[in-house]
Amino acid sequence: MLDVAARAGVSGQTVSRVVNGSPRVDPATRARVEEAMARLGYRPHRAARALRTGRTHTIGLVATTLATVGNSRMLQAVVEAATGRGYAVAVVTLDEASGIADAFARLRDQGVDGAIVLNEATAVVRDALAPADLALVVVDSPVDDRFAVVQTEHAAGARAATDHLLGLGHTTVWHLAGPEASYAAAERERGWRSALVDAGIEVPSPVRGDWTAASGFALASDLPAAATAVFAANDQMALGALRALSEAGRRVPEDVSVVGFDDVTDAANYRPPLTTVRQDFDALGAEALAALVAAIDGDERRHVLLPAPLVVRSSTAPPPA
Repeated sequence: MLDVAARAGVSGQTVSRVVNGSPRVDPATRARVEEAMARLGYRPHRAARALRTGRTHTIGLVATTLATVGNSRMLQAVVEAATGRGYAVAVVTLDEASGIADAFARLRDQGVDGAIVLNEATAVVRDALAPADLALVVVDSPVDDRFAVVQTEHAAGARAATDHLLGLGHTTVWHLAGPEASYAAAERERGWRSALVDAGIEVPSPVRGDWTAASGFALASDLPAAATAVFAANDQMALGALRALSEAGRRVPEDVSVVGFDDVTDAANYRPPLTTVRQDFDALGAEALAALVAAIDGDERRHVLLPAPLVVRSSTAPPPA
C-alpha cells in the first residue's frame, strides 16, 4: 500500500480510502491511485482487511429467481455498482423448501456486511422478522421502518402509459397484469386502474401472467376482438402479446396499440418498436448499493423513489376508424 501511495503521490490513508470504496476521494485522485494499483499489481487482501475493519466488503443479494429479465438486469446493475465501490456480491435464491430465514443464514455464513432483497422476494421479507444483525435494503416494497427501500414510480409510469392510450382515442385499455405476489405488478395495476377510473371509464378485468413472453402470448390470444389498446405489465409480456396479435391477423398499431413496461435493451428492436415505460435498472442498482452502504455505516434508513418516464415508439396509434 505504501508503494502505491508513493507512486500515486498520495498518503497511505488516501490509498486505504480508495481500497475501501470511500466516496471521500476526489475522482482524479481515485483514478491516479487505481492506475498505480494496476501498474504495481496491488490487490487488497480481503481476509486481512476484514480482520482489521470488522467488514468483509461483501454484500448479499436475495431473489426468488434470476430467470426474469427484471431480476437479471437488477443483478447486473447491483454487481456493477458494488464493483465500483470495492464490494463483492454473494447471491442466494429463495425456494419453497428453504425460505427467507435460510437465505439470510446462508448469507451470514458468507460473512456479508448487508443484503439487498429484490422484487418478488420482498413480499417474503415483509412477512418475516427482519434480521437485527444484518443491514438490509429492499427494492420495490412499501416503505417500512425496518429497512431502507428503493422504488420505481410504477404506478405513475403505468398511469402515464394508460393516459397515453386514452389520449390517442381508445375507449378503454386492457391490462396484462404481473404476478399477484409482486409489489411492482400491483403498483402498475393500480396506476392503470386509477387512470381509467379518473377518466370515467369502466375498468376491464385484468388478466394475470408471470412476466414471461409465453404468458403474454397466452393472455393476448384470449383478448376480445373489440380490444384496441393493451398495457402489458412488462416488455416480455408485451413481446408475447405482439406475437399473439400478429398470429390472429391483427396489426400493431393499426388495429391494436400495445404498451409495455421496463424499456429493456431490445424493446426498441421489437416489431414494431415498443412504446414502453422506462425503468432505470442502473440507477436502481446504484441507489440500492448506496443505501446499503449507508445502512452498513449506521446511517438512518432512507426511502428512494425513481421516476419511470413513458417512451413513445411505433407500437401505439389512434384506434381504427
